[in-house]
Amino acid sequence: MNTVINAVKFKADPKLEAFVTEKVAKLDKMVDNATKCEVTLKVDKPESENNKVAEISISLPRQTLFNSKQADTFEQAVLECVDTMKVQIEKYKASFK
Repeated sequence: MNTVINAVKFKADPKLEAFVTEKVAKLDKMVDNATKCEVTLKVDKPESENNKVAEISISLPRQTLFNSKQADTFEQAVLECVDTMKVQIEKYKASFK
């Protein structure tokens, strides 16, 4: 699966990119026919708390799974997105059984 990380209006730290890549790789192991995974990181209202947004979109045959979470840190938002995406992948796989 090809993973693309987009940081909106800021330059993502290499450590953050490595963290995102590591966590998204776990999703790749769950589904073998994914073609692309796009992760978007952005800051919503910089002056407020709980303003880091992570969005994950996985392209699968006949369907695209999408999830968005907001948290205090990008790492926390990505973890929440990955956890929710695991549930979506299980539902996707169950629909073909």
